[in-house]
Amino acid sequence: MRTFIAYLRAAALLPTLLLPLAATAAKADTDEVARAAIARQLARYEQALNRSDLDAVMQLYAGDAVFMPQHSQPAVGRDAVRNAYRRVFDTIQLNIAFRIDEIRPLSRDWAYARTRSTGTAKVLASDQSAGPEGNQEIFLLHREADGQWRFARYIFSTTNPPR
Repeated sequence: MRTFIAYLRAAALLPTLLLPLAATAAKADTDEVARAAIARQLARYEQALNRSDLDAVMQLYAGDAVFMPQHSQPAVGRDAVRNAYRRVFDTIQLNIAFRIDEIRPLSRDWAYARTRSTGTAKVLASDQSAGPEGNQEIFLLHREADGQWRFARYIFSTTNPPR
């Protein structure tokens, strides 16, 4: 009888001991799903930039977005972000590729991505050929009510050497 009671006690403790392991495994699976979804959004962003597709870029931004380009004041809110990208696309044609260095989920609905981009930029009002383009970027992403990861904050700086 004592053996049976000891067995019951051990069996009762087993779920308590296994719960942290299950939670860790579930979080790892959830993190991998988030990383894959964010990587897809970054690929969409690369494609939209290379096509100068303003509407496609804006689909990737959160409702309370902030865009912080180098040598500029932040564009705060969707209208300001749209206007900033309109100026970019009216000024240059990009041909870039992103390299994802890390994607880190911070919680269920927040994550960041650290990337680098390289390629060329052609000044549209110039007869000069395209020049080198290189940046390092930080994206702060928020999973919105529709389940999509969107850029809440985005900042970048050049990695090109000074002229």
